[in-house]
Amino acid sequence: MASKQDLLHVFIVTFPSQGHVNPLLRLGKLLASKGKLLVTFSSSKSIGKKMKEAGAALSGEPTPVGVSGGGLIRFEFFDDGCSEDNDDERFDLETYLPKLEAFGKKALTGILNHHAREGRPVSCLINNPYVPWVCDLAEDLNIPSAMLWVQSCACFSSYYHYENRLVPFPSEEQPDIDVQLPNMPLLKSDEIPSFLHPFTQYSFLRRALLAQFKNLSKTFCVYMETFQELEDDLIKYMSQVCRIREVGPLFKNPVLETSSNISGDLIKADDCLGWLDSKDPSSVVYISFGSVVSLNQEQVTEMAYGVLNSGVSFLWVMRKGESFNGVKSGRLPEGFLEAAGDRGMVVHWSPQAQVLSHPAVSCFVTHCGWNSTMEALSSGVPVVGFPQLGDQVTNAKYLAEEWKVGIRLCRGESENRVIGRKEVEECLREATCSVKAVKMKENALKWKKAAEEAVADGGTSDRNLREFVDDVRRLSADKLRVELINVNST
Repeated sequence: MASKQDLLHVFIVTFPSQGHVNPLLRLGKLLASKGKLLVTFSSSKSIGKKMKEAGAALSGEPTPVGVSGGGLIRFEFFDDGCSEDNDDERFDLETYLPKLEAFGKKALTGILNHHAREGRPVSCLINNPYVPWVCDLAEDLNIPSAMLWVQSCACFSSYYHYENRLVPFPSEEQPDIDVQLPNMPLLKSDEIPSFLHPFTQYSFLRRALLAQFKNLSKTFCVYMETFQELEDDLIKYMSQVCRIREVGPLFKNPVLETSSNISGDLIKADDCLGWLDSKDPSSVVYISFGSVVSLNQEQVTEMAYGVLNSGVSFLWVMRKGESFNGVKSGRLPEGFLEAAGDRGMVVHWSPQAQVLSHPAVSCFVTHCGWNSTMEALSSGVPVVGFPQLGDQVTNAKYLAEEWKVGIRLCRGESENRVIGRKEVEECLREATCSVKAVKMKENALKWKKAAEEAVADGGTSDRNLREFVDDVRRLSADKLRVELINVNST
């Protein structure tokens, strides 16, 4: 095995949130394994603490990853200006985002300079949305940078066209206009990423995401957690704007199976696979709304009775705590679990990728976050879309109307109503035991096959990952060449 001094050093910085940590860590492990690189994964200290509490094997010392063990990964967390044990400060993203930038820039500058002095100079910085200032830091320190976009190419195109004012979007004067983007279906006003709507309560998140688009010219490439077959024409079109390389679905890559003890989960998963083993094939509805979305008490009650009245078996993830917008999550109604009996199981957190690949699962009731969307498509599982905000509403449209693997139960927070138990019941029956359910399953299995081919040896995403490693080596050699010329000229 090469020593850590002999390996090119890639430094990954992720926004401290579950939906961002997972894809960035998966990318880091894959790059280390495929390219024989030293990868440092970094986020706030609070994230490091949660990962350790959830059972992840984290170390500041380089750890071998991959079958050959030729690559190494290590972890280094930084101060974000908040108490490690007080997440209330982090829920208020409007004040937390600038604090994260101020403290993060200072801390990472010291960390990166330390690595350079110790003979481990960083050859490439990688960031993801919500930390666009990492691109500024890379430019200041003369380090090449790339970005992993953790949403769909369709959402990337939406933000790009909005930022550059290339097509009309909903405005305060015209809040309900449709949006037509190149190589995309017509999006109604409630189908664009909701942060782009003029009346969104999350305008600070819109600003954070658009800041990344102001920095596109500072990155040598945008890597996307998608795969070519899924968004082929759109990826080709947007590649005329900037260099785009799809590398997903990252979780599906077989290399990750050799380093499963290095996990990005921030919550320790409950044991539910044994319960699934006891169920018949395609008999269980999996219900999970991710790590952010919280449903109020009235909606949880209606959802619960809809599930109960449908007669389906179910595995339901009921996350404790609050979302970033302070909405307290509702609880299951009294007597619900007793009424469900053995046909229902409720857990605090689940090993979702394993659950979705389990033969007992028939469909997935989901908020349609991009990680969940990719995991469902790549596992061949139809969905019932229950989107709330951000890219979820766009993903739900694509799942139902473009990829034809889902049913939309709602259209997002702009719908501003509680979905009643009767609607939930009817939708679950349609998704599990109707003619449409059969067709959705056929389409889902088609996307599963395409996803497996993309990450297989020689597949489109596999080739792009290997090309990334070649890019890092080339950029590192070019930088060293320039430094030598400068030294000789003086």
